[in-house]
Amino acid sequence: MPFEAILFDKDGTLFDFHASWGGWTRGFLLEVSEGDAARARGLGEVIGYDFDSGRFAPGSVVVAGTNADIADLLARELGRADAERLIGRLAEAALSVPMVEAVALRPLLSELRARGLSLGLATNDNEAPARAHLEEAGLSDLFDFIAGYDSGHGGKPAPGMLLAFARAMGIAPERCLMVGDSRHDLVAGRAAGMGTVAVLTGPSPREELEPFADAVLPDIGHLPAWLDAVNGESAAPPAGKGRKAK
Repeated sequence: MPFEAILFDKDGTLFDFHASWGGWTRGFLLEVSEGDAARARGLGEVIGYDFDSGRFAPGSVVVAGTNADIADLLARELGRADAERLIGRLAEAALSVPMVEAVALRPLLSELRARGLSLGLATNDNEAPARAHLEEAGLSDLFDFIAGYDSGHGGKPAPGMLLAFARAMGIAPERCLMVGDSRHDLVAGRAAGMGTVAVLTGPSPREELEPFADAVLPDIGHLPAWLDAVNGESAAPPAGKGRKAK
């Protein structure tokens, strides 16, 4: 059965995780630690981030969790009761993060749309930064659906965002493909009844992703060839499926 729609995770999938978020996270931890590097280093350990190398552990809450999850951990460590304020600071600060594309995105996404595929984004980031990152990269017009964990559908690994995408596109979940770099993405895809493809442009290693993925690819640039192999070149979905982003 050919796929008619692809739903992408954002960080670690469209954008290289370490290159985009490594330096920003160091600066944010220093800010909330009021410049105390030792304290910032300790906060990094709590959220699975190596302050010195600027890299994230595969199980880091930053990789798969929501801003609420990150804020809760930081607030407890800082001895504060203002997790909601930290969520706001995370979302606001993330608006200006310079995102590094995992591959040249516009040519790839344009090719996928030319095949008649509907494209969506489902991220555990807030929706506002997600839209800002796509806009800054000049990609917003290529997406038919954009959702964050605060968009009303819940966060991954629950399948709410994924099922909302299928409904919005009018496409059965089994004809949709979830592409992501973390176990949360893939578990959500399986729960929604979608195909699942993992990519290695995030912190999670192949062995962690393989049990939940129909395929593990180096990056999303390999998707067209994989789709050709799975769908058959003559089984590409009909053109004209794209809808206005919402």
